[in-house]
Amino acid sequence: MDRRKFISKTALGSAGLGLYAMALPSTLTSVVSPNNTLNVGLIGCRNMGFGILKHHLSNQGIRCTAICDIDNSILNDRAAEIQKTFDQKPRLFRDFRSLLEQKEIDAVIIGTPDHWHCLMTVYALQAGKHVYVEKPMANSIEECNIMVRAAKYYSRQVVQVGQQQRSGPIFRKAVDLVTDGSAGKLRKINIWANFEYGAGSQIVPDEPVPEGIDFDMWLGPAPSRSFNRSRFHGNWRHFWDYGGGLVSDWGVHLLDTGIWAAGRNSPPEKVMVYGGNTFNEPRSRETFDSMSVIYPDNDYVINFDVTGGVQRGPSPWNMPYGLAITGDNATITVDRNKLKIYPEWDAQVKKARAEDYSFTEGKESHGEHVKNFLDSIRNGAKPACPPETGRNAALHVHIPNIAARTGEPVLIWDDANNRFTNSEKANQLITPSYRKPWTLPTV
Repeated sequence: MDRRKFISKTALGSAGLGLYAMALPSTLTSVVSPNNTLNVGLIGCRNMGFGILKHHLSNQGIRCTAICDIDNSILNDRAAEIQKTFDQKPRLFRDFRSLLEQKEIDAVIIGTPDHWHCLMTVYALQAGKHVYVEKPMANSIEECNIMVRAAKYYSRQVVQVGQQQRSGPIFRKAVDLVTDGSAGKLRKINIWANFEYGAGSQIVPDEPVPEGIDFDMWLGPAPSRSFNRSRFHGNWRHFWDYGGGLVSDWGVHLLDTGIWAAGRNSPPEKVMVYGGNTFNEPRSRETFDSMSVIYPDNDYVINFDVTGGVQRGPSPWNMPYGLAITGDNATITVDRNKLKIYPEWDAQVKKARAEDYSFTEGKESHGEHVKNFLDSIRNGAKPACPPETGRNAALHVHIPNIAARTGEPVLIWDDANNRFTNSEKANQLITPSYRKPWTLPTV
């Protein structure tokens, strides 16, 4: 498909909104600013997006020239903090398309709810920007597919998906211990995520949209509905139109590490799923507070469990979230703070089958992941989590969510044909319907 046809099929849809269309670049090359300075813009300033921006600004030669949010109070507060902490004064925008029109911007950070990731990534690539997009990569299977195709089309621009554990030394160590044979032949990977917030927020009544919030823009391509704080800031992830619950919020990080260790470079062919709401009181949510998923393989199995409303993990690990990777020689447990090897005992030779090992000084790896993104822009190297990798992780959470939503205990996925072979109900949830005037990009 030639570039003109591509752009015409992914039009910005600003007609009828009183907004002017973006002036698209005449080349595919992103121009880095003079003196090796990279100008960045942020879309979605409230929480993780702003944290990622601060990690950008902690690197030399990075300047924030624009930020965008639909909430005036957040927008102004973040601008004041940027000026106070980094002595920079970005321009402020309420519509992300106007931010993308700023020719001096080299890269954008997308820190919005999940249902916006696809459109914003495609628009940013059209505008000649590099993209750091938060995880999960998108809110549906087809949106992930579109983002992969768009990134390939605009191949001179870097897209990094915010699966920061890919840049974390402690997780790389865990993966290395599997791939170098230290744990022996892989048998099983148990993954769990137990968090209080996963039960959902308290039920509250609808209310008028608060002053200073452009709620219609926040909804964007999602269906129109009334304003409710239990579906808004931070709580949106418990509703299918915007997110995928605890499974896609925390689960996508942990599953990504598990499939990385196992060397799984494609989505699961089969999942076996239970999903339900087992918390002891009604909460505001559509997603499930409890899920158990089995990903069978010929030589090993991955088990994944999430429980919202509790904060303790399975015995004996005493970790609210983490992985236990079991091989013939040892079990490796890992979270963001610690890694430990539990060797198996060989009764015949009367010695351990692996070396004992413990590391307890791990930390978050957002800074490393941002630096990897910036280095990729500057030297052309492949980022730690390109769209293909982000898609693989995302489909490992979208497929079981679809199974639970449709009541299918088993789903069979045909990746080559982008469909489920045993459920038409499940196939109806592959591609989202966008609310006009927004349109799903076609690549």
